[in-house]
Amino acid sequence: MSTTEDRWGPYPLVLAGSVLAVAFAVLFDPEWGGFTLGVVMTLGAVFRLAGGGRLAVRTKTIDTLTLAAFGAALMAGSLVLQYPTLMPL
Repeated sequence: MSTTEDRWGPYPLVLAGSVLAVAFAVLFDPEWGGFTLGVVMTLGAVFRLAGGGRLAVRTKTIDTLTLAAFGAALMAGSLVLQYPTLMPL
């Protein structure tokens, strides 16, 4: 029988990190707060891929791809906001 912690996997990490990143974005710097949120989501994808969680609704592949894609998009968007010279012509 699996415990509750096994079923949740990386989702508490993503939730806590998201709350902290959004608070950082609101209180201090929106660009780096967005980047931090992207990093937290990408770390959640890595932990999910490494075997964390036994969520039965979606497959591990779908969760990993979704978290990684959104995390990478947030990191790229926040870097473009922070450094406009990175914007493609």
